[in-house]
Amino acid sequence: MKVKKVHCLFEQSGTFKNELIKLGIPAEDYDIQNEFGETDHVVDLFAEIDKAYDREPSFFDNIDDCDLVFAFFPCTRFEGQIQMAFRGERPNERSWSDEQKIMQSMKLHEELHNLYMRICKLFAISLRGGWSMIVENPYNQNYLTTYFPIKPKVIDKDRTKNGDHYKKPTQYWFVNCEPENNVVYESLEYVKTKTITHREQNQQTKRSMIHKQYAKRFVQTYVLSTEGRVWTA
Repeated sequence: MKVKKVHCLFEQSGTFKNELIKLGIPAEDYDIQNEFGETDHVVDLFAEIDKAYDREPSFFDNIDDCDLVFAFFPCTRFEGQIQMAFRGERPNERSWSDEQKIMQSMKLHEELHNLYMRICKLFAISLRGGWSMIVENPYNQNYLTTYFPIKPKVIDKDRTKNGDHYKKPTQYWFVNCEPENNVVYESLEYVKTKTITHREQNQQTKRSMIHKQYAKRFVQTYVLSTEGRVWTA
């Protein structure tokens, strides 16, 4: 696909943004947080999605037909691991009363509902607007894998094979565009496989991090147009 500019939503690390820029594609990060000092636009994206869906003025009005939106949509309530929390079966919850478990399950379900509505709205405004979008989310035992009506066009079942720290199977939806299928002859540097335990602080942030090498390979393979392919020995 030919892309003039990429808007990276829900990315504050700058990982994809910086690799896109290195490959000659202008890109900017949008997120409500700026922990890494890379967020170009600190904005409440959920509020912007709601406004755009209701046809009110929003930042989506500034997206050009030749732009690409790359959304790393939050997965905290879609991942399969959350099922244990719904049932109150995580180690620290097993001693809870049935009422405590019910109250937690209700709270989690409301959060899941809100996230699901937002991602559906995001797809809707992209389809209405006609601009291209890629959406990333985990694949295995995922709520979206089971219930979402639109199927992903790229599924990466082992990210370590493309230079990432984590195997973490990932799916990618392409809206109003098709993935390229470029062959990239570029060797990958070895990166140590990592595992995040539930005892670590900020585990969700760590699990969501993507290695810059993986980001570059993804862009080269699926985003750059044929004439933009990189043939590196």
